[in-house]
Amino acid sequence: MIANTIKALREQSGLSQTQLARRLNITRSSVCAWEQGLSCPTAQYIIELAGLFRVSTDYILGLSTEQTLDLSGLNEEEKRIVQNLVQYFDRKRGV
Repeated sequence: MIANTIKALREQSGLSQTQLARRLNITRSSVCAWEQGLSCPTAQYIIELAGLFRVSTDYILGLSTEQTLDLSGLNEEEKRIVQNLVQYFDRKRGV
């Protein structure tokens, strides 16, 4: 589960395994092992992945099926823009 989530988040972000490894200051083979389920990232890396991909650690761990978005690094105007986009897509889907 964690393996698939990490791979999906990496691909959604348009990063290669090498690029993700560089951002985390680890080897590409470590990222590859995570994505193949051969090893699991430590708590430190789960937290770093969550911050990088702006999702919760629960989402990465498979404890939550909702992919939340961390807006803590945005200013108030940027948060308002994101909220307006979410509302727009909700209306478009009829939610």
